[in-house]
Formats: sequence, structure tokens, C-alpha cells
Amino acid sequence: MRPEVQTFVADGPLPDWDAEEEEIDRRVTQLEAISKPVTGEEAALLVTCFGPDDCYGVAWTLLHLIETGPNPVLKTKPGPDANEWHHRLYDRAAFEEPAPTA
Repeated sequence: MRPEVQTFVADGPLPDWDAEEEEIDRRVTQLEAISKPVTGEEAALLVTCFGPDDCYGVAWTLLHLIETGPNPVLKTKPGPDANEWHHRLYDRAAFEEPAPTA
């Protein structure tokens, strides 16, 4: 696993809207340091980093990064108490339209 992913994951879930601007900026910088695509192992660990809200849009960036890896990263439907981002990730993979064939 790449060190950039390890650093991001080691810092835990994204902060919520009440976090200091410096903390959010630091996490954005960490996230931007991760080049695409991610591996399946990296995607699985990045899924654990969603916080309680969208963190001023940073959660969307995380979701899009995870989606660059092998899909679906979540193999089973999340339970009703799961993080909303886990539901989004699962639903986006489950309802994705197949690519057109030539």
C-alpha cells in the first residue's frame, strides 16, 4: 500500500463541519496526494475514512477516489445504521449502468 494512503487512513475518519479550517485543509492535502487509480486494498481502507457529514464536500472527493479502484468495493448492502457514504458508494456501484459494448 502506498504511503499516501497509509497516512490518510492513519488519521481516521474525516472531521465534521465543526472542525477547524486547518484540519480540513490538512485532510484535503492528504487526499489530493493520493494518485488515481487506487487498488482494491487501498479502496477498502479508504472506505473507513468517511466522517459524520460531507466535510464541506471532501467526502465527495473521497468517494470519487474510492470509485477509481475495483468496483464494487462494498460487496454487501450496508445495514440501516451504516454511514450514509457507505450507502451511497454501494448504491452507485449496484445501480451503475453497464458500459455500452461496441
